[in-house]
Amino acid sequence: MAKRDYYEILGVEKNASAAEIKKAYRKMAIKYHPDKNPDDSEAEAKFKEAAEAYEVLSDADKKARYDQFGHQAFEGAGGFGGGGMNMDDIFSQFGDIFGGAFGGGGGFSGFGGGFGGGQRRVKGSNLRIRVALTLEEVAKGVEKKIKVKRKVQAPGTTYKTCATCNGQGQVTRVTNTILGRMQTASTCPTCGGAGQSIDKKPADADAQGLKVQEETVSVKIPAGVVDSMQLKVTGKGNEAPGNGISGDLLVVIEEKEHESLKREGDNLHYDLYVSLPDAVLGTSKEIDTVTGKVRIKVEAGVQSGKILRLRGKGIPSINGYGSGDLLVHVNVWTPKTLNKQQKEFFENMKNDEHFQPKPESTDKSFFEKVKDMFS
Repeated sequence: MAKRDYYEILGVEKNASAAEIKKAYRKMAIKYHPDKNPDDSEAEAKFKEAAEAYEVLSDADKKARYDQFGHQAFEGAGGFGGGGMNMDDIFSQFGDIFGGAFGGGGGFSGFGGGFGGGQRRVKGSNLRIRVALTLEEVAKGVEKKIKVKRKVQAPGTTYKTCATCNGQGQVTRVTNTILGRMQTASTCPTCGGAGQSIDKKPADADAQGLKVQEETVSVKIPAGVVDSMQLKVTGKGNEAPGNGISGDLLVVIEEKEHESLKREGDNLHYDLYVSLPDAVLGTSKEIDTVTGKVRIKVEAGVQSGKILRLRGKGIPSINGYGSGDLLVHVNVWTPKTLNKQQKEFFENMKNDEHFQPKPESTDKSFFEKVKDMFS
């Protein structure tokens, strides 16, 4: 089933401000909040759908990628933008958006054990890795197996409730001011907001009970990705201590340079060099494409600068709107050195009417050809 447009889900225009997007999400989230709709699977699905839309549209970088590439910008990434939504993710990242609408805690008491009481869950740090792709892999999409060194909870590590914050992850301080008694909350200095501290840990674990482990992660990369695009694999970053949430693995795309093809958006360019005799008499040439070699016909009398368009032989649009074209630029190669006999031949041809330039009305200038390329 096709995913709904994020702007449609929140009921906002594409040019909506950050404040308008936040307001729309809060309205949707309160309407479908699980506390208001117990045992209602349809409401829960809409609650998750709204959170997924807000997670993307509230982030300037993700919003820009979504506006350009749609849902495919996040395919293969899992988690938000990829379908792996869960209540822990929603309340850990957006719990504050509910304000006091649900008991002042901003969370939902039915998930994660006590979000409604204000308990925080620490999130592990993200990891970032670059993945180099050939132009052929970009054109067809690919699944990559990536080795990642990430921190995980060491076997044998046990935790206990933090005595300073009593497991809440934050401490409350009451001060007297001229306006009366003021209450403020801050991250617990003992457990760093985790609500737990180390009870026992093995010798090879760090101070948080974590150790580095190499893991192979599978990442599905959609066709049409562009250089420097970032995909997210939810939960494959460093783990957090205790009952915390794992960070994410951020996969940055790096496009390798092709030997003979140059990419420009979804279009590809290829420089084809033909000899003077081939240009005069016509020929056929084998050229590279992202799906293998193809043979094309070069008409007799072809002019240098002629552009041959092979439709659909470019890069697939990441939005699923077809594929770009392969533009073959014909370059007639003029020899730099000639023997005596060759020189005599061209001397005799100097004044031959067939060798005199005779531009036809259908022959376009260089600038007209460039204009056509982008039309």
